[in-house]
Amino acid sequence: MNPKPPFQALMVQGTTSDAGKSTLVTALCRYYYRQGIAVAPFKPQNMALNSAVTVDGGEIGRAQAAQAVACGLPPHSDMNPVLLKPNTDTTAQVIIHGKVLQNQSATQYHDYKKVAKQAVLASWQRLSNQYQMLIVEGAGSPAEINLRAGDIANMGFAEAVDCPVILVADIDRGGVFAHLVGTLELLSESEQQRVVGFVINRFRGDIALLKPGLDWLEAKTGKPVLAVLPYLHDLYLEAEDALSTRHAQQGQIEAFHIVVPHLPSFSNHTDFDPLQLHPGIRVSFAKHPDQVSGADLIVLPGSKSVRSDLKRLREQGWDVFIRRHLRYGGKLLGICGGFQMLGNGIDDPLGLEGQAGRAEGLGLLNMETVLQAQKCLRQTSGSFYRQATPVAGYEIHLGVSSGPALSHPLFTLAEGDDGAISEDGLVAGTYLHGLFDLPEAGDALLHWAGFRQTQTVDFNALREAGIERLADCLAAHCDFELLEARLHDFYKHRSNNQFDLFQ
Repeated sequence: MNPKPPFQALMVQGTTSDAGKSTLVTALCRYYYRQGIAVAPFKPQNMALNSAVTVDGGEIGRAQAAQAVACGLPPHSDMNPVLLKPNTDTTAQVIIHGKVLQNQSATQYHDYKKVAKQAVLASWQRLSNQYQMLIVEGAGSPAEINLRAGDIANMGFAEAVDCPVILVADIDRGGVFAHLVGTLELLSESEQQRVVGFVINRFRGDIALLKPGLDWLEAKTGKPVLAVLPYLHDLYLEAEDALSTRHAQQGQIEAFHIVVPHLPSFSNHTDFDPLQLHPGIRVSFAKHPDQVSGADLIVLPGSKSVRSDLKRLREQGWDVFIRRHLRYGGKLLGICGGFQMLGNGIDDPLGLEGQAGRAEGLGLLNMETVLQAQKCLRQTSGSFYRQATPVAGYEIHLGVSSGPALSHPLFTLAEGDDGAISEDGLVAGTYLHGLFDLPEAGDALLHWAGFRQTQTVDFNALREAGIERLADCLAAHCDFELLEARLHDFYKHRSNNQFDLFQ
């Protein structure tokens, strides 16, 4: 029998974006999972272009998928019931319970929040019935005054389900006391009362020098500092949204050079994490080909808006750069949207990614792509075509491709053949994301591209090591007795507490 948990719900909110919410939730998930508690992650609303496919065929934020791993669970769409994938600065694709609803402007989504809230609460209820403990991640900051009305991502959600909150701030960026005090001051009285304590993240230096500030903070706010977490160098965790290059190998001028055009709607950046971590590879994310000096392999990445990114690709001169690269025997790989760009054209008759119409492709693979309303979402595995080398990953795309190029597939997957490779062997494409995560597949692809070393990073092992390291750090630096005492007091004073933890 699993031990009785000390609480059933705890939410982590941050003073800013990138304050450490995702990492703290991941650490808490693994900490309690180690104790044999059935714990699951939850993020009511996420805005991210890095997404993952769930066991129930849905789509959620990549960070929640990693948090599920920390709990020993397969990711499920209930763990992130509302996902917003930006199309432009003012519009986003709205995904509810893992499935695409529609594209909405910021104003439309603001009006839609009442409906979205019901989806959030339905997922919350299902997870509450399945697991002993839920660790919840907020989004951005709870002190965004302009977003307070109808909020379902931070305190609006916490108030709706009567959930206690930890507030985390990043000391490495400076102003940590102003961040914590200022955020608390901008909350309502009832919201302030549900903050059970603070966590200060990414601290470097002598903790004794920080002690006077901690004492002042606790006296000023009446809230305890539950943990001061050190800056963990060389920690690997997948980025929730923004492109991360902090793990890239530095100073590798003679290394095998992979160039990735950094397009406006570049999605699923985590495809390139194993390559950035490889000791023999240098990865350059370049917005313009003039920023690039030579390339061994060019990779066209996934895209949330393929036709507009294809237009930008041409405007920046990447099409000319790519053709010159191929003339000299260089290799080119397209992933998902990048694969679609390699064909003769992309048709969007329904206007799924903007105005309805057609965009001419690069014409490097003889195929056509038509965007369709039903998104393909699946985890899959297989092998290289007519080879025993295994490959695994996930698909997230709207388009369906057809044409003679597909008679020379790159992979054979459980659902059938995938991708294509040109007759001269210089150009290849696939719908499969995460194809470098499996070391054998990564080695085979890099060998095709001309890289002869076999040192591909075991991505899954590295992620697991990072999660374990986070949990070890939290166990060493968090006062769990104080946290659980504060949670006990919180629930004891909630006369209408839905969990009845202390009856």
